[in-house]
Formats: sequence, structure tokens, C-alpha cells
Amino acid sequence: MFRNQYDSDVTVWSPQGRLHQVDYAVEAMKQGSATVGVKSKTHAVLVALKRAANELCSHQKKIYELDCHTGVSIAGLLSDGRILARFLQTECSSWRWDYKEPVPLQVLSNRLQLKLQANTQFYGRRPFGVGLVIAGYDHNGTHIIKTDPSAEVVETYASSIGARSQSARTYLERHLTDFENATVDQLIEHALLALRDTLPNEDNLSKKNTSISIVGKGQPFKIMDDDEVQPYLDRVALSHHQRSGHAEPQGEMVEEPMD
Repeated sequence: MFRNQYDSDVTVWSPQGRLHQVDYAVEAMKQGSATVGVKSKTHAVLVALKRAANELCSHQKKIYELDCHTGVSIAGLLSDGRILARFLQTECSSWRWDYKEPVPLQVLSNRLQLKLQANTQFYGRRPFGVGLVIAGYDHNGTHIIKTDPSAEVVETYASSIGARSQSARTYLERHLTDFENATVDQLIEHALLALRDTLPNEDNLSKKNTSISIVGKGQPFKIMDDDEVQPYLDRVALSHHQRSGHAEPQGEMVEEPMD
């Protein structure tokens, strides 16, 4: 159902100066399951929450390897996310074939930005209804790059997109100074704690619905699922119980996850 007469195509501006098709695509990204990216001086970590349509279905893949030095996590329409992941894999392969080295993350983000923006400018196309968080390591160090359907591509110290991602961003902002010199295990713990804040109260992180990936200095891009994830979840649960068991009430305000 259309909102009004100005949302029939991406090239039609509303009187308020908005492109409603782009707004709809951003909303699709916000409805996707959350993903979080954090980085230190030497490593970058992605964690993602996987969804299953029902109990008879497997959980959908959220993190894709692009090259040995970079990967991407998606939030939004998975079909659009797979198209963009395949595009980025092709760009990585072409650069490696031409120059015999991994593609710099700056080049990759520039090419992705052009592809995203093209779909917001030409008649007959629609914006990609998906957001991406790219993690990588190149000669300039570690990178976390965030995109959205409006073709905004920015590099961040940490990022979260998807449903209830504001709660994760609140956690990341509160602990931003801890990331720069953190170990890989500490980065993963922070990312999982941020991801846990995006869950409804009745849900929990499990090895079935959580994916973890790491990349960095001396560490090719690696995706961990199922049993490989469980030790990190156990460590997060243990540290949470220890903090809650020793903490005394200080009258602090506890932030509830937001929709």
C-alpha cells in the first residue's frame, strides 16, 4: 500500500524533500536482525544475530567472507544482501587478479558506495533494502565500515545496525575507549554484550542464532558458528553473573532494549 502519490518511484521527490522509496528501504534495514562490528588496533570483529522463519527452518546466514582480509555482515533483505556480497566478492577477486594483492578497504567502500547510489538515482530501480557492516584489515590497519540504503558509507570505530540496534550503539558508546587496546577475546565479549542488548527480554543468545567472525593482523577472515561460538557465550554469561553477583545497587538507571 502506497503512502501517497510521491512514493511510486525513487526519482520522485515529495514536497517535504524526501525520497519515500529510500525511506522504505531504510525501514527494511531496521527490521532486519541486528549485527555489531567493533575493532581494535590489530583486529576487527563482527557478530550477528541469525533468524529462522520457524522451528523447522535452519537459521539464515548473515556473515559472508569477501576475501582473506575482509568480510561483511548484513541486516535487512537477505536477497539484496547476497547480491551486494557477491558484488563485493567479485571486486575483491578482480583487484587481486589485476594487482596481485588484496584490495584496500577504501577502494572497496568507494565502489560499493557508487553501486548503492546508482539505485537511488535512476528511474525503474529501487534502493537496496539492506545495510552492511564490513570488517577488514589492510596496510592502513583495521576497518569497520557501515552502509545504509541511502548510499551513506562511513568508517566507524564500532557500529551496529538492524532491529533494536540503538541499544547496542548505547553500549558501544559507553565502552568505546576500551576497544583500541583490547585483545581478540575482549573484543568478541564486548560485541556479544552489545548484541545481547538488542534481544527482547525473553530471548537469549545461543550457538544456533549467533555468528562470530574475526580478522586482523596475522589472522585471515574466519567465521565461527555453532559449537565454535559456545565458549564465547559461556564466557559472556559467566562475566555477567559475576558482575551482577558482586554489584551493589547504586541507583543507576538501567536502559531497556528499544524497538
